[in-house]
Amino acid sequence: MNVITSFKEKKREKEIKYERKLLRELSLDKLQRKASETFRFFYPHDQLPAIVEDGCIDMAIEAYLLGASYSRFGYYGESAERVKVRCAKQEQYLADALFEFFCFFSSPHEKDAEILHDTCDCYISYWWLEGFETGKKRWRLKLH
Repeated sequence: MNVITSFKEKKREKEIKYERKLLRELSLDKLQRKASETFRFFYPHDQLPAIVEDGCIDMAIEAYLLGASYSRFGYYGESAERVKVRCAKQEQYLADALFEFFCFFSSPHEKDAEILHDTCDCYISYWWLEGFETGKKRWRLKLH
């Protein structure tokens, strides 16, 4: 007797397997370095608290995986800008969540808040593009 599985379960298993393969190519050192160099100016002594750094890394991983999941469109000829329009809501959600995370741990002034929000947008966009390029490379090499 065979076990019946749904397509949703199979699809989710395949996504998890793909994400694990992608995360093997991403180094924790690179994530920490980028978070530190991007957000250190918003904290005294140019050093991020550990909990804030962890939140930045979590959001970077989410943006990286989001970009990688849309890389298939880039493989089939769409430009990164056009693909980015497809997932603009999800990317903006990540940037807003990161901004709210920062606001929870520190109360930036109005002027600093605008700069911080723009910095969060750039940070998420950077990691989205990294994931997109990595995923596109994996598609070209037939490693998906």
